Amino acid sequence: MAKSITLGGKGSSLTSAAVFQIANRLAEVRIDSSLIDKLSSSSSSSPSEAKKKQNHELSRYQISFPDFITLEESRASMVVLLNKLVLSGGVIRSQLVELIGGRLNFGIGEGIGGLEVGEIDVTEEERRVIESCLGTMDGICGILDHEVTGLVGVIDVVAALSCEALKADVSVFGSLDLGDGFSVKSEAAVGGDLRVLLNGSKLVGKVEVGAVSDVPSVHGSLREAVKAVHSRARVEFNSGVRGGKEGNRKAWLIVLMPLAMALRDLGESSLHRAKLNVRSIASDDVSTSVRGLLEEEILKGNEKLVDTFRSVSDVALREEHAKFLHGVNSLLSLVRRVVSLEMVTAVISLEGSELLDRKQEPSASPANVNGGSSNAEKKGEKKRKKAVLGKGTAVIVQLIKDRLQSNLADVVDELSIVRKAIETLDSLLDPKGADFDDFSATVKEIVESNESRRLPKLPKGTRDFAKEQMAVRERQFSIITNVFKRHGAMALDTPAFELKETLTGKYGEDSKLIYDLADQGGELCSLRYDLTVPFARYVAMNGLTSFKRYQIAKVYRRDNPSKGRFREFYQCDFDIAGQFEKMGPDFEIIKILTELLNELEIGDYEVKLNHRKLLDGMLEICGVPPEKFRTICSSIDKLDKQSFDQVKKEMVEEKGLTVEIADRIGTFVNERGPPLELLSKFKQGHREFWENEGSSVALNELEILFKALEKSKCIDKVIFDLSLARGLDYYTGVIYEAVFKGTTQVGSIAAGGRYDNLIGMFGTKQVPAVGVSLGIERVFAIKEQEHKEKNEVIRANETQVLVSILGDDLPLAAELVSELWDARIKAEYMVHKNVIKHLTRANKSGIPLIVIVGEHEIKEGIVKLKELGPIPEDAVEATVPRSRFVEEIQARLLRKRDSSAAAS
Repeated sequence: MAKSITLGGKGSSLTSAAVFQIANRLAEVRIDSSLIDKLSSSSSSSPSEAKKKQNHELSRYQISFPDFITLEESRASMVVLLNKLVLSGGVIRSQLVELIGGRLNFGIGEGIGGLEVGEIDVTEEERRVIESCLGTMDGICGILDHEVTGLVGVIDVVAALSCEALKADVSVFGSLDLGDGFSVKSEAAVGGDLRVLLNGSKLVGKVEVGAVSDVPSVHGSLREAVKAVHSRARVEFNSGVRGGKEGNRKAWLIVLMPLAMALRDLGESSLHRAKLNVRSIASDDVSTSVRGLLEEEILKGNEKLVDTFRSVSDVALREEHAKFLHGVNSLLSLVRRVVSLEMVTAVISLEGSELLDRKQEPSASPANVNGGSSNAEKKGEKKRKKAVLGKGTAVIVQLIKDRLQSNLADVVDELSIVRKAIETLDSLLDPKGADFDDFSATVKEIVESNESRRLPKLPKGTRDFAKEQMAVRERQFSIITNVFKRHGAMALDTPAFELKETLTGKYGEDSKLIYDLADQGGELCSLRYDLTVPFARYVAMNGLTSFKRYQIAKVYRRDNPSKGRFREFYQCDFDIAGQFEKMGPDFEIIKILTELLNELEIGDYEVKLNHRKLLDGMLEICGVPPEKFRTICSSIDKLDKQSFDQVKKEMVEEKGLTVEIADRIGTFVNERGPPLELLSKFKQGHREFWENEGSSVALNELEILFKALEKSKCIDKVIFDLSLARGLDYYTGVIYEAVFKGTTQVGSIAAGGRYDNLIGMFGTKQVPAVGVSLGIERVFAIKEQEHKEKNEVIRANETQVLVSILGDDLPLAAELVSELWDARIKAEYMVHKNVIKHLTRANKSGIPLIVIVGEHEIKEGIVKLKELGPIPEDAVEATVPRSRFVEEIQARLLRKRDSSAAAS
């Protein structure tokens, strides 16, 4: 043999792959020479001692295996035994090690029924090692580990072929890891590999198939089971004898029973897809007998799978260890054949009669004799040409076809072809087969190649915005900016990251969501969490005493992404810093918020409002210790998502409040209603709030605020809500949160409050401030859903004119379109001989006006203007002198603008 595996060398270890190779005579075993010398010297320190040991300490021992154990399994067990003897060191004689090594290499004692070692001379210590090792039959576990690892490497590609054969919806493969902390890593990995294999496929994505949707969970479970077996094998093969005569049977049972169950599930899932594949095969591609044969094979496979797994379970319960290991090994072989059957059915479904029709060569066809082909053949060829496989599966299908072509060269009968194909692909998936390594390496190369792994993928919690989405966003940003400027705000921009010390200690329990940067250039930096703290830092750094500013920029939070919740998103902030009349800035901020939401036309909403001093006063009245105010506020802030019972449990069990205090808090946080009405109720019925210093200040301020909001005609959108807490640490006064009341579930869409002490935290004098932050991403989600429900077409560009040159005269196009650009008209150009291409371009982009110039127009010194309407037949044409075409277009665009303004 060309390959040898050394045992006993320095740093060497026995792997499952080595056990498999030696057991199947794919490699020979070699004992490290230095180890042999060591064993020889330790076992014969003097001739007299060696003779005494031989005469009095050796006894005859019969090494045998149960009748049901195969030759491969018995050889594998002997390999592990040999390694255990080697690991036992000086207590083992070199003669025994060389004897077993020689029998493995030369096949002594091997027969059809298995391996017969016979009686050998052993010492008591050697007997103990042999009985312990053969009692556990660890070698069979090595075969299992190696073969099932090989199977895991190829089952995904077989399932991918079935996905294409069934035209299955595979969107589930891309939604297995949402970054919410609850995804299963093995399932997400399976989904990722399947996406790589199916990348570019035009066959998938149409039909929902349960046997396809469960592939990630079934294959992922098998991966996890294999990982556990592999870890156990590595330990057991390379450690000394443990556990006495019974060895570590229990340990093997714990890891192998889940493997058996995972193999059973894989077999059932694969058989289900195979059955569906047969149904998907076109009736004119295979004969009834072939379809019947495939269905019969599937039925037999199912019966054998049920019987084999039942047998494995029975012997496991009876603790018949050797039979259990042998049974799992048999189950693995059966499942591998089932998978090969699925592969055959998928390939036949995808390739049709091309695989099975071997009776005639194309030249022998009557139609081909006359140099043509039948309509049916042409139609079939056309159909197959349209079937575009994935980049990965296309390579695999071609490899399988090549393998089948070479193995089926002399077979012409359809049934024989199918039977031979099943055997061929079973061999292809068998690690003992000559072609398995090449096939497995091809699959691995596809899945792991850099090119394939460059599939477009966004980081969790981020998103792209297509041209239509950007058109909507830009319109919304324009509305927001106009509202901000209407109130005299000035724009400000700050860095995307700040010093970590700037951000820490400002966000309470949410500080854990701050993104720290890895490469910090000698400074500890973090991505900004919001725009308020950077604004406060800017005011403090520059010694400002008043500033009305707005900022629209991205912020970053290390949150668990979910619907409407991202890790990177825009915030639109408006803040007023400085000393002003009492509650004046607070009133204006809330007025701005209602203007924003009204002009954005998001639908029904409400602005929940509370006061931090009122909240603190309530906690003090209820008996909450001052040091727990902020953490209890964080709990109360969850009431919009959780029931009070859940929040109460958190306050009592996690934050140490008594049940009585928590219940008293509950009586107050349920208070909500129209602002002036609820304020009047507090004046009359809750004297304890007026007697508390903080809450009395809050109620007086709220009275001023509510009256101002009433006069500004926006109080109808405000709800006084004592459950609103806002968990951020820096709030000191009024707090508010806008909530969308429509069908789209997006949570709060804007929030803010007063923060009088934040700017002073940066080491300067205190500058009071109040602000609001609009969660524009959630507003976009509402608008996108609105467009979807109304089936509105969103125009992504603002082009007003398309200059269409009928020919290839680029200089002419440059001249005309430049005149339009110089006149500040939004224009594009197109150079093409086909006028239909120009009209299609204009209609697709929603361009209302076309300037058409062909040979005739050039000769006459004119241009043709074509106004497009919603209906192509309604298009209006006019001829205009070349020298006046810009003025004419300006006039037409002005009329259109006036007409649109009048209509609105």
